[in-house]
Amino acid sequence: MLEIKNISKTFNAGTVNEKQALKEVSLTLEDGDFVTVIGGNGAGKSTLLNAIAGVWPVDDGQILIDGQNVTRLPEHKRAVYLGRVFQDPMNGTAATMGIEENLALALRRGKTRTLRKGIRASERETYRELLATLGLGLEDRLTSKVGLLSGGQRQALTLLMATLKKPKLLLLDEHTAALDPKTAAKVLATTDEIVNRDHLTTLMITHNMKDAIVHGNRLIMMMDGRIILDIRGEEKKHLTVEDLLHKFEEVSGEEFANDKAILG
Repeated sequence: MLEIKNISKTFNAGTVNEKQALKEVSLTLEDGDFVTVIGGNGAGKSTLLNAIAGVWPVDDGQILIDGQNVTRLPEHKRAVYLGRVFQDPMNGTAATMGIEENLALALRRGKTRTLRKGIRASERETYRELLATLGLGLEDRLTSKVGLLSGGQRQALTLLMATLKKPKLLLLDEHTAALDPKTAAKVLATTDEIVNRDHLTTLMITHNMKDAIVHGNRLIMMMDGRIILDIRGEEKKHLTVEDLLHKFEEVSGEEFANDKAILG
């Protein structure tokens, strides 16, 4: 479903601030893979996600989604293949519009807009049923402005919007980092439920080693713009934080320095 072939990205090339963020990275995700991505600050996690989303072009290499070469496609044209949830709960929704209006926008993504009635009664009932699965009481607040929701409610809604059209690839960019632990756990549980139910190919960046181990069927660790660990199958099922730290030290020759990732 996703093929990344030897992509590289350098920022501020030829200046004193030159930073090679990605160094010939290759990665393949099969249909239905749920891959978590962990790494310290500056490892290249967000750069990788943004390269896939088309936020900026890569210098070299290719990116294919479901066999389609999207390497040179701009972000707005690539969006037809993708669902995305950002770290900031304020992104991904229209704050001054109602919950049902936001869901209607997500449902109509990629379709021709017409002058027909905006939201039909049957459509509203569908939204109510979908929102009820979140267990946050949003199904009774369809007309409430999204800007009035809590961070966790808004992030859960954004997740629902991002998956409403069953994207080829779901990108989760530390989507629970700004939430308190209890709310983060709820959003992650909802993520698991939606991804497993709809068999979505997913790439989730997280700063939390425990979350990276518990969620998904595969874990990759990045360092200095490269993938240094790729753990899957039975090995991942029995993985612990201590095991992961040991593997990191074996491969990199140094200790993992991000306390926030270790402690969660």
